[in-house]
Amino acid sequence: METVVIGAGQQGCGVAAALQDLGHDSVVVERREIGQAWAHERWDSLRVGSGNRSVRFPGWEYDGDDPGGHMLGTELARHLRRYVEERRLRVRQHTPVLKVECPKGTSPFDDVRFRTHLATGVVESRNLVAAVGGYARPRVPSLASHVDPAIDQIHSSDYRNPGSLPEGAVLVVGAGISGQQIADELLVAGRDVFLSVGRHGAWPRSYRGHSIHEWMHIFSLYEDFVRPHGDAGGDRPILPGLPVTATQEWNADLNLGTLAGKGVVLVGSTRAAQHDVLLLEDNVVAIAAESDRAFRRVIDKIDSGIRKRGFAVPEQNPTGVEMDHISDFGTKLHLVHHGITTIIWCTGFGPDYQFLPGHVLDEHGAPIQEKGIFGAIPGLYYAGLPDGDSLAPIAISANIENGQVIARNVHFDHVMRSSGSVSATAS
Repeated sequence: METVVIGAGQQGCGVAAALQDLGHDSVVVERREIGQAWAHERWDSLRVGSGNRSVRFPGWEYDGDDPGGHMLGTELARHLRRYVEERRLRVRQHTPVLKVECPKGTSPFDDVRFRTHLATGVVESRNLVAAVGGYARPRVPSLASHVDPAIDQIHSSDYRNPGSLPEGAVLVVGAGISGQQIADELLVAGRDVFLSVGRHGAWPRSYRGHSIHEWMHIFSLYEDFVRPHGDAGGDRPILPGLPVTATQEWNADLNLGTLAGKGVVLVGSTRAAQHDVLLLEDNVVAIAAESDRAFRRVIDKIDSGIRKRGFAVPEQNPTGVEMDHISDFGTKLHLVHHGITTIIWCTGFGPDYQFLPGHVLDEHGAPIQEKGIFGAIPGLYYAGLPDGDSLAPIAISANIENGQVIARNVHFDHVMRSSGSVSATAS
């Protein structure tokens, strides 16, 4: 094959379609199923936070009857599978990659620069696209091993619904999108819920009569959405998540203030574990205040834009992150005393590129890359990989631009090798 694509999520399928548009064939290999993460590795009620309009692929726009809605993750997977079928993309499901080899001594004119080892054999290619993103491996902190074995522990990738958990109170660790949505769902289901907070931003669900995603489009706030603000503080060992904002399924904003007002017990960031006691940072108020600043920054930008353009929209006095029910908890959480039987680690994901040769990865196992797309050696590309401190390349609709950039490079490479002068040089 000219190009092998690893991963059949929206990014990998977007690359295959973009290549197809330029007349280039490829094969996509997927360890499980098309849209695996959306269909099987997230909780049942997860909705697409960026909205139905963002569910776009090369040459295909959202064609449903609810463009302002937020479809379930399983529905997005169905859209992707339908797209693959309609475009007749070549996808080999249930085909895990064992390893990728880069033959030594290859020249710019060689047809084979990569050998992708599968359980069924080897696929040779000139180009390789790793489309597994930057968030493929669930991350659980090492302190989890020091928690009382009687406490059930799962990562958010294994959580499905409240009924799947043992009886008792639940501690959710992590206050990003997954942590807050899961905490809210558990509370509505009648569970006692504790939420261990961490740095995050909070944005309104809607403001002055329009959704936050409409304002993001009108006032070009996308970069604010995908990049952390400078005052979030400190060096970041992992890339932060997107700001927390409720989908249309919530009747109000989703943030620490709304959760505390509904009865979620907020506790500080978890720093260590001693059997059935967690040691916490006493930082609930500070974290909530920081997320409120993020909320008010975006509100101020929207208000400023409305004034400058003279838009006739209703006035609204935003509450931000309501602090009335928020207070510091202390430095210890006694799990058994509070009846906590389950911990859900909403602590994010890390990269999983161990199938690639070591010399294209850094000391942490992350890809050595440029602009989130170009790998450390010729012909190696990435799709859906964060670029520096920006999460823009992992967005659902970013599959279109990512795929087009990769496809243009593959096409240019093909044209240069196929021209008379290059052929003469190669011979």
